[in-house]
Amino acid sequence: MPSDAVTSFENGAGHALGHIAFIIAFGTMLGRIVSESGAAERIAETLINRFGPQNIHWAMMVIGLVVGLPVFFDVGFVLLAPLAFVAARAAGQPLLLAALPLASSLSVAHALLPPHPAIMIAIQAYHASVPVMLLLGVVVMIPTAVLAGPVFACFIVPLLNVSGISSLEAQFLEHEEGRSLPPFGISVLCVLMPVLLILAGQIFWTVFPGPGGDWLGNFVGSTDIALVLSTLFACAALGSAKSIADRGVARHLHDCLAPVAFVVLLVGAGGGFGRALIDAGVSTVLTGLAVTWHMPILLLAWGLAALVRLATGSATVAMSTAASILAPVAQQSGLVSPEALVLATGAGSVAFGPVTDPVFWQIKEYLGLSVGQTLLTWSVIETVIALMALAGAIIFQFFSFFS
Repeated sequence: MPSDAVTSFENGAGHALGHIAFIIAFGTMLGRIVSESGAAERIAETLINRFGPQNIHWAMMVIGLVVGLPVFFDVGFVLLAPLAFVAARAAGQPLLLAALPLASSLSVAHALLPPHPAIMIAIQAYHASVPVMLLLGVVVMIPTAVLAGPVFACFIVPLLNVSGISSLEAQFLEHEEGRSLPPFGISVLCVLMPVLLILAGQIFWTVFPGPGGDWLGNFVGSTDIALVLSTLFACAALGSAKSIADRGVARHLHDCLAPVAFVVLLVGAGGGFGRALIDAGVSTVLTGLAVTWHMPILLLAWGLAALVRLATGSATVAMSTAASILAPVAQQSGLVSPEALVLATGAGSVAFGPVTDPVFWQIKEYLGLSVGQTLLTWSVIETVIALMALAGAIIFQFFSFFS
């Protein structure tokens, strides 16, 4: 019945947004303070100076991983792309050698690490552990970022003939540098604060057994509380920066929430779509197919997320939809690690880097590439990330099976 379909969609959207909308809001506010204060720029400049101009591709990879923790991909790329332009010009290196490792590391952080909304949706659906997922994500993230970033960039850049500079690059290179930036230590602490608080919660559970430790661990280690405390800390530590003080912290926090509406709609749509498919019996059909074909559930999670990604272009919709559909299958089998399932679903959600994804066109325009060159660079990078993360999920499942 049409009315049943509408009810299923509303229930799924409400369930997805009940917790994730809060994370999106405070994650965006934290990212805005980090970017507007110059903290991200300070991190970037310091690492580039430490690595040296000849190793700019490694510096940009580390920058992307660090700044990508609290910031959405599109926000992080828009924020850091000017630094890639300036750094490549100063080092006398091709722009792609700086920009591709930056973009790949941002994508890796977005797909594999909490507290990004998409990964949190999968963690909730599969009932996975956030601290374990943080550790697993870091272990898989580093080799994945190395291969998809600096290693691939060194291979593909000499094969491409990118002439001239894009209009966006020219615009950013015209801007004057020289604004006062916060200290490096404070900048890094503000970016890493959510992860540190979540890990601190796990430590409280382990070191202080009993009701007191459980209460403190649940409070500090909660993703919601971690983001709230991190945002408040960033406002206090970075709010005196001239770029923020001129308009006021409250104005920046208010303005940054308007663009989040589209992300919230995507999350709600993904949850509603997944719930509708479950209620329609798709989950039961997939269970039967998986049993009949003896398809490993990790491959099923990766493949389903990859198909939704190819069709919709959105990694967030792909992950939320696949997780919603496969959660009952995972609970029924009970043989697969929830964290491995989260990793496999996240891997599939970034596969292919299709033309249906707005990021594809964002990369193309920022870097002055043709469609074919964007397919050879960005689409290949996203597919390498998807395959590497899937391999990490399979390896983790193998060891957890025998532990």
